[in-house]
Amino acid sequence: MRKPYTVKTNSSQVARYRRYLRLERNFTENTVEAYLRDVEKYLSYLSSAGIDNPCKAELQDVESFSASLRDIGIGPRSQCRILSGVRSFHKFLLLEEYTDKDPTELLESPRLGDHLPEVLSTEEIDRMEAAIDLSKWEGQRNKAIIEVLFSCGLRVSELCNLTLSNLYLDDRFIRVLGKGRKERLVPISHTAIEQLRLWFIDRNLMTNIKKGEEDIVFLNRRGARLTRTMILIMIKDTGIRAGIQKTISPHTLRHSFATTLLEGGADLRVIQAMLGHESIGTTEIYTHIDTHTLREEILNHHPRNILGNIY
Repeated sequence: MRKPYTVKTNSSQVARYRRYLRLERNFTENTVEAYLRDVEKYLSYLSSAGIDNPCKAELQDVESFSASLRDIGIGPRSQCRILSGVRSFHKFLLLEEYTDKDPTELLESPRLGDHLPEVLSTEEIDRMEAAIDLSKWEGQRNKAIIEVLFSCGLRVSELCNLTLSNLYLDDRFIRVLGKGRKERLVPISHTAIEQLRLWFIDRNLMTNIKKGEEDIVFLNRRGARLTRTMILIMIKDTGIRAGIQKTISPHTLRHSFATTLLEGGADLRVIQAMLGHESIGTTEIYTHIDTHTLREEILNHHPRNILGNIY
């Protein structure tokens, strides 16, 4: 077994952990940075407790760190995210043979309670789209964004990076690059396709598209891709104008997509696959669901597709 590193070489090992996350886990740079921030919090706590080597940490040390997060007011969901990073770091140390034990193995996660994200009905989605001023340059673009988020269940980052070359509208599919750079095919509704094609009329008139952004579906007035913050503000403002008394965000539309399908009778495993969730114990199940089955589940159970099939 390799000699455990000391506090002097922590920075070196964190650098090696960064490479592990990027190359072995294939995480995006944003995800890598989030994991590293959480590990830095953990290492700082251990240092303040007189533990200069994470390989010396015991279960009670990690539990004390978890309790410290709660004591400073960090919510259960954020605690779970931070502890996930700590677990990953200790598994890395074990994998690289810096230690022969994992103190997080028996660590319990904070209880999240029964809180669920807000859900919008199809009628509320229609109200949001009706509240958009289509006389403005960004009007049709915003309507298409809301429709694609609701009809495809995309993460906001996936929507920001959606490309024209990954749209297969004649086949009613889009190719999505999700977390860990994993690709998945997602069926797209008739309504979303119609709204996209109306947006393309305006997009095709743009003469200021920035270099490198030519393939991006949704652009701002300056010809650059939209940011997560821009879309969040747009969704919140549109909900307010529509008179919706709920706290909503782009994720609300994603959750509404899943809930609508589940209520319509779609198989839960199919919904999880369409959302691109990485869940332990379910990956093998997803590999047995072919793209034809996925397409039929979405087309048969999402209300936008049911309406679309009338035309």
